[in-house]
Amino acid sequence: MTIQDNEKRFEEDIESYLLSIGGYVKGDQINYDKEKAFDINQLIGFIKETQEKAWTRYEKIYQAEAEKKLYKRLNDEIETNGLLHVLRHGITDRGVKLKVAAFRPESTLNEKVIQDYRANRLTVTRQFAYSTENHNTLDMVLSLNGIPIVALELKNQIKGQSVENAKKQFMYDRDPREQIFQFNKRVLVYFAVDLYEVWMTTKLNGKDTFFLPFNQGSNGAGEVGGAGNPVNLEGYATAYLWEKVLAKDSLMDILQRFMHLDVEKKKVIKNGKETTKISSKLIFPRFHQLDVVRKLVNHVRINGSGENYLIQHSAGSGKSNSIAWLAYHLSSLHNVENKSIFSSVIVVTDRTVLDRQLQDTISGFDHVTGLVETIGENKSSKDLKNAINDGKRIIITTLQKFPVIFEEVEVNKGNNFAIIVDEAHSSQTGTSAKKLKAALADTEEALREYAEIEGELEANQLDEEDKLVKELLTHGKHSNLSFFAFTATPKEKTLEMFGEKQSDGSFKPFHIYSMRQAIEERFILDVLQNYMTYKTSFRIAKDTPDNPELPASQGVKAIRRYESLHPHNLQQKTAIMIEQFRDITSSKINGRAKAMVVTASRLHAVRYFHEFKNYIKKKGYSDMDVLVAFSGIVNDQDEEYRESSLNKTKEGKRITENQLKEEFHTDNFNVLIVAEKYQTGFDEPLLHTMFVDKKLSGVKAVQTLSRVNRTHPDKKDTFILDFVNEAEDIKKAFEPYYEVTSLDKEIDVNLIYDTKTKLRNFKVYNDQDIQQLVKMYFKEGKQTDTDLGKMASALKPIISRYQELDEETQYTFRVTIRNFNKWYSYITQLTRMFDKELHEEYVFTSYLIKFIPKNKRESISIEDKLKLEYYKLEQTFKGNIALEKNSNYNVLKNPDSIDTSVKSLEEDDLLENIIKRVNERFEGKFTDSDRVIVEGIYKRAVKENKKLKRFAQNNDAEIFERSIFPDVFERVAQELYLEQMGSYSKLFENRSFYNTVLEEVAKEAYKELRK
Repeated sequence: MTIQDNEKRFEEDIESYLLSIGGYVKGDQINYDKEKAFDINQLIGFIKETQEKAWTRYEKIYQAEAEKKLYKRLNDEIETNGLLHVLRHGITDRGVKLKVAAFRPESTLNEKVIQDYRANRLTVTRQFAYSTENHNTLDMVLSLNGIPIVALELKNQIKGQSVENAKKQFMYDRDPREQIFQFNKRVLVYFAVDLYEVWMTTKLNGKDTFFLPFNQGSNGAGEVGGAGNPVNLEGYATAYLWEKVLAKDSLMDILQRFMHLDVEKKKVIKNGKETTKISSKLIFPRFHQLDVVRKLVNHVRINGSGENYLIQHSAGSGKSNSIAWLAYHLSSLHNVENKSIFSSVIVVTDRTVLDRQLQDTISGFDHVTGLVETIGENKSSKDLKNAINDGKRIIITTLQKFPVIFEEVEVNKGNNFAIIVDEAHSSQTGTSAKKLKAALADTEEALREYAEIEGELEANQLDEEDKLVKELLTHGKHSNLSFFAFTATPKEKTLEMFGEKQSDGSFKPFHIYSMRQAIEERFILDVLQNYMTYKTSFRIAKDTPDNPELPASQGVKAIRRYESLHPHNLQQKTAIMIEQFRDITSSKINGRAKAMVVTASRLHAVRYFHEFKNYIKKKGYSDMDVLVAFSGIVNDQDEEYRESSLNKTKEGKRITENQLKEEFHTDNFNVLIVAEKYQTGFDEPLLHTMFVDKKLSGVKAVQTLSRVNRTHPDKKDTFILDFVNEAEDIKKAFEPYYEVTSLDKEIDVNLIYDTKTKLRNFKVYNDQDIQQLVKMYFKEGKQTDTDLGKMASALKPIISRYQELDEETQYTFRVTIRNFNKWYSYITQLTRMFDKELHEEYVFTSYLIKFIPKNKRESISIEDKLKLEYYKLEQTFKGNIALEKNSNYNVLKNPDSIDTSVKSLEEDDLLENIIKRVNERFEGKFTDSDRVIVEGIYKRAVKENKKLKRFAQNNDAEIFERSIFPDVFERVAQELYLEQMGSYSKLFENRSFYNTVLEEVAKEAYKELRK
């Protein structure tokens, strides 16, 4: 036998599968109209078979012109609404409704609907001649009832061609103006295929056609790996395309319940005028999205409700669409007995973009309003309760809405809920999450289990007054609640709560689309590829004859805060950031690139904002402007600052918080300074550079730095400049989330009893104390006006016993009781403990900790006792922080014991000694030129000059800064130069530096002397 290895054989093999197994019939072009790009005979045949009465009416209306009128009406509908809409919803002509295609129902109870679905005519045609202008052919076309919907170009590496040649053929040899190629008019998706890879697009646009990879991943779909496809020992590496995607049942499902027309409206400012740009694109699911939804749906269909699922999908995975498709599929899911599985699907998210996406996507499928109910900021928890009780199919809400309604939801036995959690983290183990479960749990089923364990056979129905049992029933898994948790960065608790338990006791996600795969497929950029770190070295000196005693850790924090907020530090870093932006960032993304500055606190953000504004103004940079983002009010030097009062347009108009993202996207602003805002969930494709002046670690580091990983057609790379973190620390933070994150073992729930024993050893309370309080807490009937007072009184003797302990033992007790409460809350999310006494202890200690007085320490301010003597910024790393493939860094560890150890109470230390320790840690090798000269000049010119104070009191700022102070500054600078030439020579070597120091000292002097 001589093996056939040409492209023709590749075509034959795909066709063979589709004809024999895939549900297709062999197509021909005998009745195909190239000009209309349509075979009307096929469509009429389908209509006659499925809608005989409607077609008879149609023929009576139009008689001999029925065929011609059908084409015209079909084409008019497609021109207006697009082919995808027409396939789903059909057409209407003079009162006659005609389906163009029939889709498979979720339930199999309606035989007519199933027969209609089987009547669909799916044809596969090879070497498809499509043009009236030339004799070009497409390698393969798939048609539905005469309408071409899928086009394939096939290439064969053995003959020297690859998927790249197929892409070029679509881009340069297929005219998008031809009827068959017009967007959403005929062909809906184009596949470029070779022996190893598949790429896909939904719109031909000449040389600007944008193809997406449509591969499984190097180890298969849902598994950890990179780009590409795994080896297929049973056939072609790309066989999944025709076996799992293009086969009849799969393709019809995609057309019915996955493909989506996304219409995006964006405000664009062009030539100073604001216009709205509307763009449309057809969304075809990427393979991992198709795979995760189908695998989840199939698992639930077989196993029913009550399971938890963790989906670890990286940024760039298209998570919003995956959630929308999953919600829609789950909302209509039936089991093998044709019964609906879920009463409602509840999507828990804080992202408004997901709300819009769900609404738009689902209305495109069903064209039914009211299917999705959003409980947004303008609605209350009562609205959420009503939506659940009314059986709304899909409900979008926030986790914070649940606590208010958890006792009011009228959930009856048999009501099952699917809960999709967007960005699942350990917050799911908190009180809101527990009350979410309490609101939705089928407690009758759990009560039966509780009754069996306790042997209380009489408890066959729920006693509504028994609050304790009711709380216990919300713990652990429930057979009527299914959680679907999406996250790119799962923590230990998330893995144990939602992950799949393996045979070795470890926990892994149900489905994976890794950061590595997203980077290799270019859906996100590698933020570690261009990384630069700076080291800040400094020396602090004591600027007071006093040497007070301070708590050591508070002293260290105060000194570090003093250094980080020191004007010299902020000025030096501001200069580096702005010049770096102008030198590198400003030319990126065709001159539209933007930067984010991540600061350590809201005060840092405000001060940096002013420094940026001052530097930009001083340098005369007209091509730069800056915005700031922080919550609440910041008080600084008797001034009150709000985000909205600082952010202004060039015309001086205030920018509200809701307008900030939109304004930052325009060309008017290119730097955004943030403090605990926009570090997660902020998608700005033009964000290229990040300046980090904040300690980052673990998940927080990954989430923050990932703000710059979004792609843009003109974005080739990213850049991060980090003033605080070291390259090795950032590498360690990213390693667990690069491929797949797993957990080594489940937590030993019995460890909670060890903590309880340690707690009792303090002899602060006993069983009698617990019973006295919980008796009141769980009492029957309504609360009286004395109940709260009685509870507080019951705790008074216990607090007195606590106060008799020495200070160190009090501290240890507080830490232990917090550990007990935290771990009990976590453990009961994982399993039902059914330990009444343990739960009573938890209720008791939860109240006790609120009444225990903390040892208060006065907040310390030592800024007036310090001076920054030396300061130096130097680059320490530049390059790629490379992450390893197939590493074992990604296994998180559950503790073997609950850590109740505490740090010993710190002792006070002399300020001088604290300064010495800080300097030893941060001091570099200084030269005299690194000495901070501002301090010396400021001290001598301002603090030692009483005459200058009168000048400041009697003149405005401009006269003082420009006419009076320069002479004083020059005299003092010359005096200091003569005393310490090495330190102050820099002032007189650079006139620009001299003027900068003069301006800054003058401003500070004026403010100080006016007090």
